[in-house]
This record gives sequence, C-alpha cells and structure tokens, in this order.
Amino acid sequence: MNFLFAWRYFKSKKSTNAINVIAWVSVSAVVVGTASLIVVLSVFNGFEDLVKSLYATFYTDIKVVPASGKLMHLSAEQLRAIGQVPGVKSFSLVMEEKALLQNGEAQTIVYLKGVDSAYGKVTTLPETLKAGKFELGDADKPFSVMGVGIENALGVLSEQNLLPLTVYLPKRDASLNVADPMQSLSAENMYTSGAFAIQQDFDNKYVITNLPFMRRMLNLAPDEYGGVEIAVADKNEEDRVQQQLSQLLGKQYRVQTRYEQNQGLYSIMQMEKWVIYGVLCLILVVAAFTMIGSLTMLVLEKQKDIQVLKAMGASNGRIQTIFISEGFLLAGLGALAGMVLALFICWAQVKYKLVTLEGGSFVIDYYPVKFHISDFLLVLATVVVVAFLAAWFPARKAALEPVELRSGN
Repeated sequence: MNFLFAWRYFKSKKSTNAINVIAWVSVSAVVVGTASLIVVLSVFNGFEDLVKSLYATFYTDIKVVPASGKLMHLSAEQLRAIGQVPGVKSFSLVMEEKALLQNGEAQTIVYLKGVDSAYGKVTTLPETLKAGKFELGDADKPFSVMGVGIENALGVLSEQNLLPLTVYLPKRDASLNVADPMQSLSAENMYTSGAFAIQQDFDNKYVITNLPFMRRMLNLAPDEYGGVEIAVADKNEEDRVQQQLSQLLGKQYRVQTRYEQNQGLYSIMQMEKWVIYGVLCLILVVAAFTMIGSLTMLVLEKQKDIQVLKAMGASNGRIQTIFISEGFLLAGLGALAGMVLALFICWAQVKYKLVTLEGGSFVIDYYPVKFHISDFLLVLATVVVVAFLAAWFPARKAALEPVELRSGN
C-alpha cells in the first residue's frame, strides 16, 4: 500500500515542473553513484585476482619457516611425516640467501634461492620461462635461472651466455672485515640456463639455483634448511593442512599460508579498495541532498493529500512510511539502472578493452574486471541506507503536518 502511494506520487503530474526535474536529477545521481561503485570495485577485484595469480606462481600454498633466524633443523622422520599429512600433494626443500652476482664490470644484489628437484611440483615458476630452460645443475657446476630484470642489469642473455658469472655469498660464522669486506664472502662461478618473467617484484630480485650448491657454499649441516614449500591437493583444505602441520612440527616452526606469506600486500589492496569505496560514496551523498530537496517539495505539493489521509484515520507513522517509500522508490530506480549500466560498461571493457593501461610494462594491456555478488549487495545496502537517511527528514515533516479542520458556513 505504501509503495502504491509512492508510485502514484512519482508518476503524477506536479503543479511545479521543478519537482519532477529534481526527482529525475536525484535518480540520475544514484545511477551514476551505483555504476561508479560497482565498476571501480570490479576493477579492483580484477587487479586483485591478477596480482594473486602472479604471486601464486612464486609463493606456494603453504610454507614452513623457522620461528626465529634463517635456518631450521628437520630430521628425515619429520620430512617423512610432512609428506604423509593428508592433503599434502608435494613439498620442496629450499634455502634462500642474499648474494652479489657479477658479470664483468656489471654487478647486482640478488636473492639466491636454492631448491631441490621437487620444486617444479610445488610451483609453476618453470612454466614462466621467457628464454632458455629450467636447468639448475649440481653442487659442483651450478646453473641459474634468473628474473629478466636481473638479466638486464647484468647485461647477459641467459640461454646464450657461455662465460660463467661470479656469485658471492656470505661466509657462515665469519665476522665482517671492515678493511676488506670481500674477505667475509665466498665466491664461486655460476652458469646461466634461463630467465623467467613473472612480475617486477620477482624479476628484479630472485635467482634460482640448486639446493646442494647452496648447502656447500653456506656450509649447512645435513638436516639444515631455510624452509619447506608445500603444495596441497585441495585449495579448500589449506587451513586444515596448516593446522595439522603446526601440531606436527611444534612452536619452533611457523606454518604460513600463501595469504600469510604476503599479508602486507593483501592488506594494502583491501585498504585501497575500501578507501576508494568511501570516496565514491560521496556521489551518493550528493544524490541524498537532491533527494531531500525533491521529497521536501513533494511534501509541500501533497499537503492536501496528507490532510485527507489523516482525516480518514491515517496515523503519523503511515504518512511517514509513505514518503520514506517514495525515497526508496527513487533510490531503487537509480540503483537498478546503475547496476545495469555497470554490467554493460564492464562487459564492454572485457570484450573491447576500452580503457587500456599505459606504459606497456604490465602483464596485461587493459584494466581487468571481475564481478563479485558481494559488491552488488554492498552497493545496494549503501543505496538503501542513503535513501532512508535522505527520506527521513522530509517524511518526518510530512508526518507532523497538523490536521486543519474547517467548519462549514
């Protein structure tokens, strides 16, 4: 009944044309606000999925690291127990250390990561090779697969470089010699076999080699490792596998999911999304002001109707609800049209790549888009709240209109 009154008031011809104009302006503002929120949130979703997929190439489902320090001890029994945990598909032992890589006069600081033969089963990094092949050599003749950024910094072509590079690693338990820092480093030749391209954070930072070489250079004990990288059979079972591994290994080890390995990155992405959401909500605030103006003028226009309804027994609550329903009607029309507009814009972006990314340095050349039903529900809830707040004051004014009884002559 309330929406029936609201619909009739919306359709009816007003004595002042400005009321209709302001009503449509408020609807248009809600359309723009709704469409903007959904489009921008969908673009953030697209970038979030893209970044997660890129990081998933390098970071594994679960990683075990020491609770303190760089090294941890894992016995053969512990390693067997890790492999027997239900849900663990495969695991790889790794060791990572900062190193200096030199090619003639060119040199750069890198993170040298030694991995075992199972590394290709826990990560898809071997599939990202831009050149060469994923060959890591052995302890005596190490090969390296480096990021394309490091390849450029050293001025080498990984798949064609015949001369070895020189890698410098810190000597274990060696004190720093201020007079000659190079005395605190051990040097070894390293050949190149290929180059990978994932994302700048990895391409400019990491070099992959074999674990036995790292063990020899760092003088590690047979049971010493830097970490265990684990792939799970079912992505939905990550939390359960993490809990079981934590119980198995104890407090000396930290068992991290992929999210926990990159918690800072994911937190920043979520914060940026909510900040943009808050900024774009200002468009709906503008719509609220125009809606207040439209409903206030409608209340003045319908004073006689209010008098009649009250004379017929309508309560103040009923009158107030009618005009709040009018606000919901204006916002609902705008929200529905805005969602349809957002769907069309995002479809056009996916199909025709209307808005491109400048620079050509990213992995894609257009803004990615992905819909989440939760975004639609969030935007709809926001519109409902804004409509209620905007309609409350005019509706309250209408409800408090006094009944004027006129006696006949």
